Amino acid sequence: MVEILVAEHAGFCFGVKRAVKLAEESLKEARGKVYTLGPIIHNPQEVNRLKSLGVFPSDGQEFMEGDTVIIRSHGIPPEKEEELKRKGLRVIDATCPYVKAVHEAVCQLTKEGYFIVLVGEKNHPEVIGTLGYLRACNGKGMVVETMEDIGEALKYEKVGIVAQTTQNEEFFKEVVGEIALWVKEVKVINTICNATSLRQESVKKLAPQVDVMIIIGGKNSGNTRRLYQISREINPRTYHIETADELSPDWFKGVKRVGISAGASTPDWIIEEVKDKIKEICSGSLVS
Repeated sequence: MVEILVAEHAGFCFGVKRAVKLAEESLKEARGKVYTLGPIIHNPQEVNRLKSLGVFPSDGQEFMEGDTVIIRSHGIPPEKEEELKRKGLRVIDATCPYVKAVHEAVCQLTKEGYFIVLVGEKNHPEVIGTLGYLRACNGKGMVVETMEDIGEALKYEKVGIVAQTTQNEEFFKEVVGEIALWVKEVKVINTICNATSLRQESVKKLAPQVDVMIIIGGKNSGNTRRLYQISREINPRTYHIETADELSPDWFKGVKRVGISAGASTPDWIIEEVKDKIKEICSGSLVS
């Protein structure tokens, strides 16, 4: 019988649980339709579950006065939030508190005279929202996604560095170390959330102990992709899936121990489905 080990820290984080709860509760007092501005979290299956309850992701085209609009967990630029309120919409802010802390950090560093370096993915909604707050507090800054991006930051004497909440810790350290070598004054506010750190450390601990690692989460989830990257560097037999249907029997031939981790937007019910499917594959005739 195969042994299945789930990482100590895996699946829904505090911010995601809060966002989903706010979405479910918003239905109780809704007068019109209930929408989220974009997917509330980066998990298509959970987004579809909320749709079945009456919470629909939208780009804003169909909003009508009186409708409820939920700000996604990743946050949005403040000018976008003001625009929603001017339209007479009921706005519920489900932005993760850890993301809010990044917004506060960039404004604090701006007031102190720092050029801002945001370590993160340029097209990620959280980063886009944070840049909106940077503009709102009249700050100057840039996004660093690769080491090749840091050149612009080295032109400034004072650089303040923050991170997308789900950023890879090792890459964040690398960026901070390199900028510190060349800039006169550096101030770092580590805004990588605790949940991200715990999930990454749990994967580092589990991956070398098992034959195969399965990382569960949305393909559009940045924190899930980083868990996959971290795990694969340690254990080449690492696979990133969204649902149990993607599991291949070939992955489990001769396997005795399977490790599982999941991104911060992955609900428990998907993790349980994956565990059950692995048991079915390994105990039946699906593995020869």
